[in-house]
Amino acid sequence: MNNTAYFFQADSLLIPSDLPESQIRKSLPLYLSDQFDSPDIFEIPSLNDYETEITVVSVPPETTIPENWRSIPMRSLLNMFYANGSIVDSSSCTCLVRACHIAQWRMTSRFCGSCGSKNSNVPRQICRACPSCGNLEFPRICPAVITIITDNENRILLAHNKRFKEGVYSLISGFNEAGETLEETVTREIREEVNIEVKDIEYVKSQPWPFPNSLMLGFKARYASGTLKPDGEEIEDAQWFTKDNLPQLPGAGSLARALINNWMNTIV
Repeated sequence: MNNTAYFFQADSLLIPSDLPESQIRKSLPLYLSDQFDSPDIFEIPSLNDYETEITVVSVPPETTIPENWRSIPMRSLLNMFYANGSIVDSSSCTCLVRACHIAQWRMTSRFCGSCGSKNSNVPRQICRACPSCGNLEFPRICPAVITIITDNENRILLAHNKRFKEGVYSLISGFNEAGETLEETVTREIREEVNIEVKDIEYVKSQPWPFPNSLMLGFKARYASGTLKPDGEEIEDAQWFTKDNLPQLPGAGSLARALINNWMNTIV
């Protein structure tokens, strides 16, 4: 096992309070795990170098963090990996996102989803096995779409979700349903949330999003028809914006912001 590790509690990174900001993205000495009660310590292979393993210390959600430690939500941490619209230290970003996703999966897969028996770890695999019924469980990845919608006036559609901080607007997004293509998900989510139809749907790029287990798939589409009307359940407000009057936007580490930045850099 490595002598350094990433420390997590749910979807937050744990670090000593006095750790310099320049060191936040790096792994910590593994012996620091002695400061926590009953942590889950495990190794996973790195995606960048499958011969290299990442050690993770996952602290139970109910555990009180020592006074000399602090937590940083991964959503905020992702913003630290971006400068001037470009990612810095992509290797560390990939390791952290992967570790966060799997740490949360391990918390929810301790017992078999088929018979309820306590699961066992499968050696050298990211997998749980039920010793009673033989069921195998792997980390879940839930696909979700997020779409930048433009019109003929070089405007984009941005919406304020009830879960957002006041004043923040983002793109329309939603989870893929059983039996749907991703393009059908784009169409349905936009219709349900803001009452318009779109056309020319195209895939752009994706982003792993471990909150707790998503894969965000970014699309672009053009307004086709309909009168803009927020659903009032998830979406409180939705408006068309030009490049010169944008509201407060999502953080730099999000796929939403990447799609918006790409639009801003290509319009004339």
